Amino acid sequence: MSLKQQAAQGADINERLAALTTNAQAVRAITAAVEGTLGPKGLDTMLVDNFGEVVITNDGVTILTRMEAEHPAARMLINIAKAQDEEVGDGTTTATVMAGHMVATGVELVSRGVPVARVIEGLRLGLRRALELIRSAARPVTDLNDPRVRQVALVAGREHQDIADLIVGAAGLVGLEKLKEPDFKLADTVLAVEGAESEVFLGVIINKEPMNRQMPRERTGEVRVLVIDDALEPEEIEDEALATEAGFARYLQLQDEFRANVQKLVALGVGLILVDRGVASAAEEILTDAGVMVIQRVLNRELRRAAEHTGARMIKRTGLKKDPADLERFLGRAGEVRHDTKLERVRITAGRGKPMATVLVGAATEEVVGERERIAKDAAGAVQSAIRGGVVPGGGALELWASREVEKVRAGVKGMAAYGVDCVVEALRRPLAQIVANAGFNPLEKIGDVNAAQAASGKNSLGINCDTGEVEDMEAAGVLDPALVKIYALKAAGEVAEAILRIDTIIKKREDYKDNKNKE
Repeated sequence: MSLKQQAAQGADINERLAALTTNAQAVRAITAAVEGTLGPKGLDTMLVDNFGEVVITNDGVTILTRMEAEHPAARMLINIAKAQDEEVGDGTTTATVMAGHMVATGVELVSRGVPVARVIEGLRLGLRRALELIRSAARPVTDLNDPRVRQVALVAGREHQDIADLIVGAAGLVGLEKLKEPDFKLADTVLAVEGAESEVFLGVIINKEPMNRQMPRERTGEVRVLVIDDALEPEEIEDEALATEAGFARYLQLQDEFRANVQKLVALGVGLILVDRGVASAAEEILTDAGVMVIQRVLNRELRRAAEHTGARMIKRTGLKKDPADLERFLGRAGEVRHDTKLERVRITAGRGKPMATVLVGAATEEVVGERERIAKDAAGAVQSAIRGGVVPGGGALELWASREVEKVRAGVKGMAAYGVDCVVEALRRPLAQIVANAGFNPLEKIGDVNAAQAASGKNSLGINCDTGEVEDMEAAGVLDPALVKIYALKAAGEVAEAILRIDTIIKKREDYKDNKNKE
């Protein structure tokens, strides 16, 4: 090969490495933004926008989703964290930290001459083995009275005992079967309100007030509930049709029919009406005079929860034409409906449908409300994940044990793919190292201590006590994590690391063709 050919080949390699290095640096910046929050001694992050609004939080997904990130690789990592939060409700910081170190190790290997394809091959092998190990280490939770449930809530809830108790109480009210339903999220039952007293109760809260002050503030007994997944308004007529005589006559007919349908609801004894969208003034007047509480523009998820709790079946506006006997089957029942004037919300309790818990988290100030809600949602997500997939030792202990087992895979891998296994090994070591560093200890020293202790005892639950710096059994100390959170975090980290390592060229897209035509 001539010197000219060698130079051209070197330039091509450097160009590809430049793209990989740029992406790795972006990922590292994202990782650095959240790794300081990991563990019981993790610190908070302050987010400030252009208007001076401040959010102080320890929650990884909040930091990632609200921070300014323009680089495509950085946004990939943020999207993975969001998916992790959506799936299991916790573990976003761990996923981000592991992904960052997988990418960093992969880039280092590529720069030393290991082909990207071989790095990815080894990474996949390491991930497969690591996931097998975590799944095999999971211990099922079959009883909500199991003390491990509270420990999971306490760890995910950043040691807020009051929040842990609220979440465990809510899980007990909902029950095992409900927690295992794929469409149910315990985190959706959490509501933090400034000035409220923290409590958990069977019922739902509607984050709205009755339409006007003349409507009743409380209904008790057998309160009939109608949930309208639509507007409570007459059917609409096109403007063109309204301009004609026939169209105007049809308009008047629809208005009369609408009033008759509203009167039908009064005759049925409906005490509470929840509406997805707006309510016509004619309906408001009739229902106010009849002493019916009406709440409009209710969030759809609150409508669903109210319907499920009261046993109501959601109906469209056209469904109001049904005969009273048919409409009766759409009504739910509640023992009490009360408007809390202090909190400016409506509480529905003693529903005749399925048990539906609400966790009301009190906070002293507006600044604290958001963070306590995030903490409670993390705890709720962790408890539900523990019920669905069991628990494993936390504090980074299990990952460190898995890293030594994954390292053994290298011996059976031929060629340069063996180096790719190191991406997973280094990523698995990182959670414990970061937790220890955040606690003020030397991570190299403490990882060495835990490695030696785990090897000598055969226990995968040995980690570091962040108060004393001594080796301690995480399981015995009650430091437990949901297995599903670990599994999803590792899978998410592997996916984003592989996606970023496969990129060797960055090309700016041309502007959309239509935009170009408009500019001509």
